Amino acid sequence: MKFYRRLSTIKAISFDLDDTLYSNKPVMVAIEKKMIAYFANLAVLSKAVVSQHLVLDHRFWSTFRQQAVLKQPDLTHDVVLIRLVTYRLGFMALGLTESTAEQEAQTALDYFVALRSDFTVPESSKKLLANLSKQYPLIAISNGNVDTKVLGIDHYFQHIYHAGWQDDGTLLRQKPTSDMFDLACQKLSIKSSQLLHVGDCGRADIQGALLAGCQAAWLSCYDVGKPITTLPHIELSKLTQLNQI
Repeated sequence: MKFYRRLSTIKAISFDLDDTLYSNKPVMVAIEKKMIAYFANLAVLSKAVVSQHLVLDHRFWSTFRQQAVLKQPDLTHDVVLIRLVTYRLGFMALGLTESTAEQEAQTALDYFVALRSDFTVPESSKKLLANLSKQYPLIAISNGNVDTKVLGIDHYFQHIYHAGWQDDGTLLRQKPTSDMFDLACQKLSIKSSQLLHVGDCGRADIQGALLAGCQAAWLSCYDVGKPITTLPHIELSKLTQLNQI
């Protein structure tokens, strides 16, 4: 553990999920392979895929993602909805009618979402959450869509926030914007400076937390998030070092 700034009073701890409580890269690599196989075996696409020698991987879908964002920029804050729209646009480009494309996009999304949370969180992370939850209110703040209930870790958190459109129609923008940090502090009735946020991404987590007025702990072991451009309060080489604060 390295200290770059003096920690002040901590009244709650928030966690990023992907590449913080577990390594997410192998999960996504495995999902990509399964989704490619899924699309290759989709009967309604078979003729188009075979005739054009297509592989429906992330490179194929990126064009339609860009189209979706150009039409509705706020989609970048909702990883579920942008995937649905991307699939729909791609299916229509491959010759499906709008209604069929909508149905197939939803089915593909449902499959992706099921795969997204089909892994096991390390016991060390669960033990850490169990220990810290006895001392602090814990919050999950994620730009992604992993299902904490399916993973068996939802009960450790008092609040769980995912960026995107919420059930009440409001939009929680992705980190590094302050929406989820502000909401967490509001719900807990604490000052932003009393929240310690733990995450791996130098931009989303560290820059986001600091700009929101929170304290920041950078987890550097996974080396997949964007590099830090502003020093956090502390750097963790492994998550369990949080037990020492």
